[in-house]
Amino acid sequence: MPLIRRPLSDAERLDWLRLIRAENVGPITFFRLLDQYGSAGAALKALPELAKQGGKSKPLRVPAKAEVERELAACVRAGIRPLAACEPDYPVSLATVDDRPPLLFVLGHAHLLQRPAVAVIGARNASVNGRRFAHMLARELGDAGLVVVSGLARGIDAAAHDGAMAGGTVAVLAGGVDVIYPEDNDALYRRLIVEGVAISENPVGTQPQARHFPRRNRLISGLSLGVVVVEAALKSGSLITARFALEQGREVLAVPGSPLDPRCQGTNSLIREGATLIQSAADVLQVLTPLIRPGAREGTGEALMSRPLAPTPRLDEAELARARVLVLESLSPSPVPIDELVRGCQLSAAIVQTVVLELELAGRAERRPGNQVNLISIPGIESDG
Repeated sequence: MPLIRRPLSDAERLDWLRLIRAENVGPITFFRLLDQYGSAGAALKALPELAKQGGKSKPLRVPAKAEVERELAACVRAGIRPLAACEPDYPVSLATVDDRPPLLFVLGHAHLLQRPAVAVIGARNASVNGRRFAHMLARELGDAGLVVVSGLARGIDAAAHDGAMAGGTVAVLAGGVDVIYPEDNDALYRRLIVEGVAISENPVGTQPQARHFPRRNRLISGLSLGVVVVEAALKSGSLITARFALEQGREVLAVPGSPLDPRCQGTNSLIREGATLIQSAADVLQVLTPLIRPGAREGTGEALMSRPLAPTPRLDEAELARARVLVLESLSPSPVPIDELVRGCQLSAAIVQTVVLELELAGRAERRPGNQVNLISIPGIESDG
């Protein structure tokens, strides 16, 4: 059912932030907790016992109210807006992604997040021609009414942001939304937060680390109708973004290049695997224009998200104890759909979901997009996630 889109109260925003900052709570787990307990406040009360039942011996780390109050106060001082997934200004396209961030931190013109968007990404060490093409492509896509999304990296990303500035551009950052990375994009960043918008799911002040970039890439694709890759090596982050796009049901488009240039091997490979070959903005628009829903430019489209449900009825403890054994025996490091887990264990969905939550919060299991779960630690060995 569609979520009722409404602003959070100040108290609810604190609860949402405490919940997503709690140990072993990722975006998918966050929304499952919200579904099961009806509110972030109720979920916070349930966390310690859930983690204990999942096998965690140490207390689950949950930030104190004062800690998240300081984080929100830092946002206010920097002009950063924490935007919750249930609020009307949350990006409509991103709201359909399984592991969407419960809270986005937004600096700049948030209204751009409601317009139809296309990602333009590529190599950091891009060629002169690659940068020139990305700049021209982004400018023409902006003129056609599309917002251009990219990652503020050197090379293709920077060229795309610069080209799209007049039409609207979104920078998705790996660190905090207030942290300029790389530093040589300082002038571009400062222009972008005045004329465009920058977003991140990480706390204010977070310095980007290698593990943050794949998480950022899924937001670049999730915000967009399609992803255009201009130049990319075979093992580049741009190909990770393209993979996320496919998983999220987005279009993947690629600019062909010389087989003698390593920076084009990734894009040529994408085309060989079925990506749409594009040579102009008109090619991109031919693919993406039919996907733009009526009203999308004005932000009137409705997102499909899970509605918080009434709290789950108390489950039988004897049945839960038996289920914990069966679910653990059935899980492995390879992801399995939870529906299959339910069928294989011959248990109710409510029981299995509860056991999976316990294991997640104990740091022993991980929920993945597509309603899948896998074991991430050996049963009986403590993990702090």
